[in-house]
Amino acid sequence: MTVAAAPRVIARHSALTELVFLGTLFTITFAKVHWAVAGDVSLADLLTMLFLLAFAAERLAAGDGGLPRTAATVAGFGLAFLLVYLAGFFNLDTVQAVEQFGKGLTKFVLHFLFVVAGIAYLARRSEAFYWKTLAAFVLGIAANAAYGVAQLAAARVGVNLDQALLSPLTGGASAINVYGAVGGEQVFRTNALTLDPNHLGILLVMPLLVLAPVYLRLEPGHRLRVPLAALLGFLLVVELSTLSRSGLLGLAAGALVLAIPYRRFLRSRALLVPLGLVALLVGWVVWRRLDFFETVLRSRLSTGNRSLGVHFDVYSFVPDVLATHPLFGFGLNNFSVYYEFVTGRTNFGPHSFYVALLVETGILGAALFGVFLWYVFRRLRAARAIGRARADGRVLPLAWGLTAALAGTMAANLFYLTMIFYSFYAFLILAVAAAPVFGPRHAPRGT
Repeated sequence: MTVAAAPRVIARHSALTELVFLGTLFTITFAKVHWAVAGDVSLADLLTMLFLLAFAAERLAAGDGGLPRTAATVAGFGLAFLLVYLAGFFNLDTVQAVEQFGKGLTKFVLHFLFVVAGIAYLARRSEAFYWKTLAAFVLGIAANAAYGVAQLAAARVGVNLDQALLSPLTGGASAINVYGAVGGEQVFRTNALTLDPNHLGILLVMPLLVLAPVYLRLEPGHRLRVPLAALLGFLLVVELSTLSRSGLLGLAAGALVLAIPYRRFLRSRALLVPLGLVALLVGWVVWRRLDFFETVLRSRLSTGNRSLGVHFDVYSFVPDVLATHPLFGFGLNNFSVYYEFVTGRTNFGPHSFYVALLVETGILGAALFGVFLWYVFRRLRAARAIGRARADGRVLPLAWGLTAALAGTMAANLFYLTMIFYSFYAFLILAVAAAPVFGPRHAPRGT
């Protein structure tokens, strides 16, 4: 290869890497698009592997094998997690447990490599590309939500949209969630391209909280003001259609984080008009079928139903497991094995990320994850400091939105489990990379 040809090769790698990276972020919440190959391979898995290969090839072609400091620090956390998980391997005592451990470890390695490479990739790119990356992530969730609306409309007339569109592609079976029935009429909960309506409800917390402060700080007449207001209203309506208590808990927790720095917007037209329109739409739908929705809402708000008891009961497992394996837990991805041993239910995960964390990785694993979250919050604090030092009024609301989204997701995972999903790892890329991308010493490369 001649010296003159080298830049063209690097340019090709760069275009391919960008395409695969943005494609991964766009489709990363499409959990139903997966195939039963080598266990279970999702579209996000395939695109992640392509991105990692393209990123490595681009770095080799450029003769750059180093990592930015932020990415190197996150890689150090990844190695520490790996050591804790491998130590927990010695607590496994069945073939099933070893199989589950292998699946969990493979997913973790792929996820964390994606985080490290994604941060390193964004840190070398321009601010404009960061916004493009955020847009790909948000629009992917919006496309997922739009599918959920179509799925709900189809279910209302007796059509299984998943079976019509997804099953021929994946060979698997799926459908909208049926919560129960009121007066012989089925109650549907939107799950879209996720595997559970609660998953969708918690995923929607991220774009709602990230975009809200960005939208509020846009000046009147900005070209994105109306589209963002419409998008936020749409996502909020879909959030309500999931009937997810965990999603609403996360949204409320994140809103409390934003309430102090953005308290002057609480009575603003920019906030009250979209919320008023959503309230009118939802109120009109509920009023048309008041008895139906009253029954459904009473069921979801009841504190005595069985599903709510399950969410709290899983916490009772923690002392028993820690009494047996206090330091490293029962083994990565092995809660379902332990749960089957206790209750006889197979392939059933915990209704809490924190229960899974303690049961599967013990006190040391939980402490390490706590330190990692502290580091992410520190990076977001640095991003907020950078935003305050800038005059463009864009970075500070973004940093506050990312902070609120992280806090909201953590709150929602008290009673559900989404912080092990690809989407959360993608969010970590955006959260940790914000400071190096927008920092004063960042030298943009590319567009």
